[in-house]
Amino acid sequence: MGKLSQIAAAVIEGKAAQVKSLTEEAISEGVSPVDILFQGLVAGMTKVSERFSNEEFYIPDVLTSSRAVHAGMRVVKPLLLDKVYPAAGKVVIGTVAGDLHDIGKNMVTIFLRANGYEVIDLGIDVHPQDFLEAVSQHQPKIVGMSALLTTTMPMMASTIKLLEETNLREKVKVIIGGAPVTSEYCKAINADGYAPDARRAVELVNKLLRESV
Repeated sequence: MGKLSQIAAAVIEGKAAQVKSLTEEAISEGVSPVDILFQGLVAGMTKVSERFSNEEFYIPDVLTSSRAVHAGMRVVKPLLLDKVYPAAGKVVIGTVAGDLHDIGKNMVTIFLRANGYEVIDLGIDVHPQDFLEAVSQHQPKIVGMSALLTTTMPMMASTIKLLEETNLREKVKVIIGGAPVTSEYCKAINADGYAPDARRAVELVNKLLRESV
C-alpha cells in the first residue's frame, strides 16, 4: 500500500496521530502536498462520507475521522500554495430562523472543511438579515441554509429575497437542505441547488463552483 493510500486508510480509521506521522513521512519522501491533500486526506474523508450516507458509519465515526483529517491538514497546509489552498472557496452556512436543529448543518460543515473549504458557521436560528450581513462581511462564494421544520422553510425564501433586494444575490450561489426540503422547493424559491445529505452537499458545492469559473 502506497503512502497516500495509507493516509486515506488512517483517515477512515480515525487515527489522527497516524495520519499526522504518515503525512510528515510523505512530505519527507518528496510527495506533493497537493497529492497528500486530495489523494490522501480528501480521498479518505470521501470514503467516510460514503459510508455515512450508507449508514455504515455514524456521527461519532465521522467526527473521529474529521479530527484525523485536520491532524494531517495542520502539517500540509503551510506547504500548499495560496492558489491551491484554500482555493476551494468560502462558504457561509446556517440553520434558518426559528429552527434550532443543527446536526445536519454540522455534518455539512465538517465535510466541507475536510474538503478544503473555509466555512463560516452562523449556527442556528439565523435570520435573513444575519445571512445578509455575513455575505457582506465574508464575501463567500456559497451560502448554505438548513431547515428541519416545514414551518421554518419560508425563511429560506425570505433570505433569498433579501439578497435579491440588496443586489447581493448575483454574487453568491445559494444551496439548501434539510429533511423537509425538496428539489421542487429549491426551484420554487430560486435557490441554486438542493442536497439531501452532507456528502452530496459537498458534491453540489464543487459543481456550482466549477460552473462559476
